[in-house]
Amino acid sequence: MKIFMIHPHDLFDFSEPWTIRIKSLASQFKSKGHEVKIAYFPLRVSHAHPPPAQWQGIPVITLDRRRGLNYLFKNTLKLYNEIKWADIIHFQKCFHYASIPAILASWLAKKPLHYDWDDWETKIYFYGKPASPIIGIYMWILERAIPKFVDSVSLSSKRLLELATKEYGVAKDRTTMAPVGADCERFSPQNSGDEIRKKYRIDGPIVLYLGQLHGAQYAELFIQSAQIVARWHPSTMFFIVGGGYRLQELRALAYRLGMADKIIFTGFVSHDETWKYIAASDVCVACFENNDITQCKSPLKLAEYLASGKAIVASNVGEVRNMVGGVGILVEPGNHVVLAGAINELLFRPDLRAKMGMIARKRALEKYNWTWTADNLLQTYFRVTKGYELRRK
Repeated sequence: MKIFMIHPHDLFDFSEPWTIRIKSLASQFKSKGHEVKIAYFPLRVSHAHPPPAQWQGIPVITLDRRRGLNYLFKNTLKLYNEIKWADIIHFQKCFHYASIPAILASWLAKKPLHYDWDDWETKIYFYGKPASPIIGIYMWILERAIPKFVDSVSLSSKRLLELATKEYGVAKDRTTMAPVGADCERFSPQNSGDEIRKKYRIDGPIVLYLGQLHGAQYAELFIQSAQIVARWHPSTMFFIVGGGYRLQELRALAYRLGMADKIIFTGFVSHDETWKYIAASDVCVACFENNDITQCKSPLKLAEYLASGKAIVASNVGEVRNMVGGVGILVEPGNHVVLAGAINELLFRPDLRAKMGMIARKRALEKYNWTWTADNLLQTYFRVTKGYELRRK
C-alpha cells in the first residue's frame, strides 16, 4: 500500500517533538513493506541549508507554514500533485494550514482520507494565552468538522472516541483506536543508565519527569512533590527532561521551594536520547490535573516508561488509568502531596519497583507499542480503500 502522511509540524526540530507519533507510524509501515511519504511544515527555512529530502529512507516533502490564502492555495496544489501517487492520505491534527490543504487535495485527487486525532487541540490552544483568538476559532470549527469530511478517524483515547461518536456525530464504524505506543527495542529494561549517572555524578536514587514544558503539562506538581520526597530521601535527585516556554518559570519555582540543587532541568533532549534518562531512573512520574485536556490524552511518556520496565506513579485520569492501572501506582490528579506519598513508597520498596517494572514491560509488549497501533491503522486503511473503490465503481 502507498501511504501519504501529513503533519503540521517540523520533523527535524527538537522544539517541536509532536512528530514522534507520525514518524514512528511511518517507520512501522515501511518495515511492513508499504511505501510511505511524509509532508511536513518546517519551522524555519534556510536557503543556505535546504531541508533533508528523506528521513530514515522515507521521502519527505516540505510545505509552507506561513499564513494567507495564497499559501493555502500553494500547499493544496503541491499536495494535489504529490498525492496522486498514494492509495490513502493520512493527516494528523486539525491545524488549518495543514488540514484544509489535505482535505481539498484529497477531494480533488479523489483519494480516501484518514484523520488521526490524538489530542483535543482546541482545549490545549486556549489553555494558556493563545497567540490569536481567531486561530483558536478556526481550530474549534475544524476540530468539530474534520471528522465529518474524512473517510475514517483514529482516536488515541477512549474520551476522544466518545467525543467523536457521541458529540460530533461520527459513525462508530468509521473510527478505530490508535493509542500511543513505544519502540520496545529502543525502550527496554536491558538499557543501562550508567552514561547519565556518570555525566551528572549521581549514585543515589533518581526520580524522573519526562515531557514538554508547554501548557497543560503540569510539571509544577512534580516539583512540589519533589520538595516533600527530598525530606524523606535526601540523597534522591530529580530530573525534568524536556524543554518548552515554561522552562524558566519552572526553574524559578524550584528555586523558591529550595530545590534548585536537587532538580536537574535538561532542556530539550532529542527523542533518540530520552531512553538513557529513563534507564537511569528508579521511579518515573506522569502527573496531571483532571480536565478536558488530560481526559483525552494518551501520554507518550507512559508508553515509554512501560516499555522500559520502570516503576510508575501517574495521575488517575483519562487514558492514563487504562495504561497504568494494575502495573503502576495511580494517584489523585492535581494533588502533589499524594503524588509525593506514592513516590516515597516506591523509593522505600525496591522489591515493589522490580515487580512493577516486570508487569509494566509486559503491558507495553501486549498493547502500548507502535507495532500494535500501526497494525490497527493498516486494517482501517485496507477497509477504507476497498470501500472507496467500490463506491467509485
